[in-house]
Amino acid sequence: MCEWIKDASFYHIYPLGLCGAPFKNDLTTPPVQRISQLKRWTPYLQEMGINAVYFGPLFESESHGYDTVNYHFLDRRLGTNDNLIEVIRFFHDYGIKIILDAVFNHTSRNFFAFKDLLQYGAQSQYKDWYSGIDFTRRSPLNDPFSYNCWNGHYTLVKLNLQNKTVQNYLFDCVKQWISDFEIDGLRLDTADCLDFNFMSGLRDVCKKANPDFWIMGEVIHGDYSRWANDNTIHSTTNYEGYKGLYSSHNDLNYFEIAYSLNRQYGTYGIYKNLFLYNFADNHDVTRVASILKEKKHLFPLYTLLYTIPGIPSIYYGSEFGIEGVKNHDDSSLRPSLNLYELKETMPGLRQWICTLIALRKSSSALKSGTYRQLYVNHKQFVFEREHEKEKVVVAVNSDSSDSPLIISCQDTLVDMITGKTYNSINGKLQIIIPPFSGMMLRKR
Repeated sequence: MCEWIKDASFYHIYPLGLCGAPFKNDLTTPPVQRISQLKRWTPYLQEMGINAVYFGPLFESESHGYDTVNYHFLDRRLGTNDNLIEVIRFFHDYGIKIILDAVFNHTSRNFFAFKDLLQYGAQSQYKDWYSGIDFTRRSPLNDPFSYNCWNGHYTLVKLNLQNKTVQNYLFDCVKQWISDFEIDGLRLDTADCLDFNFMSGLRDVCKKANPDFWIMGEVIHGDYSRWANDNTIHSTTNYEGYKGLYSSHNDLNYFEIAYSLNRQYGTYGIYKNLFLYNFADNHDVTRVASILKEKKHLFPLYTLLYTIPGIPSIYYGSEFGIEGVKNHDDSSLRPSLNLYELKETMPGLRQWICTLIALRKSSSALKSGTYRQLYVNHKQFVFEREHEKEKVVVAVNSDSSDSPLIISCQDTLVDMITGKTYNSINGKLQIIIPPFSGMMLRKR
């Protein structure tokens, strides 16, 4: 396990969107240095307490970044490899780790191997590079052969990751990224579609290049431990947790997220030894500020995000409460933003998130501690995190009024924000959780 990941507070950036790149790439225009705009964000991110950034797809593609044309070069809409090297070094100078999106399940039809296959057909030296090639049938795009693709999108041609030549080609690309760009990890796009032996091999390659290299995979459904384990990759996205975060508030039903956390991290939790990647929204889903029926629920929601087990991540701009509803091309989720013009739609939210990041950073219990549920009701939820000699009690309230609670506790607790002391009497402790908010109480 990479030790630095336990301390990580992530910020997720979709560079093609944030930097205002054109949606389509003509693959001929000279590179335009847009990626350097990201340097403006580093002092701001450092001030927030962010120490790791996940960059969405960066390499040459036709449109959204997940239709790769060339794994060796930064997308010309963002600049050159030298520009990327400069940006990553700049982030590193601010103490921020960099994780890149790795799109290995499929390529664009303009990828060199598929273009060769289109030109030479069954005589192509790359006919075994792709999955499901069948020269007895035509594709829906009227190619003289059919092939497998991602999720019905025939512009995204599925690679044959069981082919050793393909594996070695992609491994060499990653070695280049580690050597040239000095990246600290990867996020594997559609990891739930990738070959397990390929992922194991990739982990070995990365570990030899950098023992502290971290690999996280996009997995939506299923048992996350099939992917995240000692032999495959280190972590996966926690979509179960993501769903519970917003729907527990919309339905005024904390029993949902409490059930998930017990299942994942409780005494018999199936992921209690994993650090899953937690998030409230990302480049593929509607912004959480648009999902929530009551915008003030952003405060208890983010309280949970930064205090439950796992690795917290915030999607760029969501700390300001910006909205965005998923549409046909996801452009509404991936906007160009000017940091200096952003205004909070929910006053106090960004500062609350900064406070949560700082509290988590100061607490080994919140970063690495065990999880134990203390109380749950429809609108209130209390749990405990404990690591070695530190114990932290977290309480959230989705109601519009103060919520007095009595919980079983033998300890004297101190509010980590206000410094107020709460004394246990006969094994009982009374607290009052403010409306639409949360509390973090540390054992004295």
